[in-house]
Amino acid sequence: STQSTWEISSARMSLELSPIAQPLAGDKLKKRIYRLIKKSATAKKLKRGVKEVQKTIRKGGKGICVLAGNVTPIDVISHLPVLCEDSSINYVYVPSKEELGHSAKSKRATSCALIQNDDGYADTFKKCNSAIAKITPEAWPASA
Repeated sequence: STQSTWEISSARMSLELSPIAQPLAGDKLKKRIYRLIKKSATAKKLKRGVKEVQKTIRKGGKGICVLAGNVTPIDVISHLPVLCEDSSINYVYVPSKEELGHSAKSKRATSCALIQNDDGYADTFKKCNSAIAKITPEAWPASA
């Protein structure tokens, strides 16, 4: 099978996952999240980057927070899960910041993104949100 250099380098980057990257999305959920991110980026309902995501959450914005598990140093995004829990926002980690940036229609890697709900993809948003809620441990009750 032929793989692009982007896929190979992204597979290599996935191996450097942070130990705090929990809950981590499985393959099926990860693909569904990336598709949802593409739709939300097209609809201009996606916030990308630590500053933008943090500002939206602090101002009371709701959605699904997607964090990259291979960010170094992890301290850059380590405060976001706590912020999400305080605001009752579901969050999930994906293995690669490069894939996250690519699905967000950005030329650069993205450490985090906040998907806001929209009528154009409300059904997919709801499915992803409930799937994330299922893999989130009971100690972290959150719903958007």
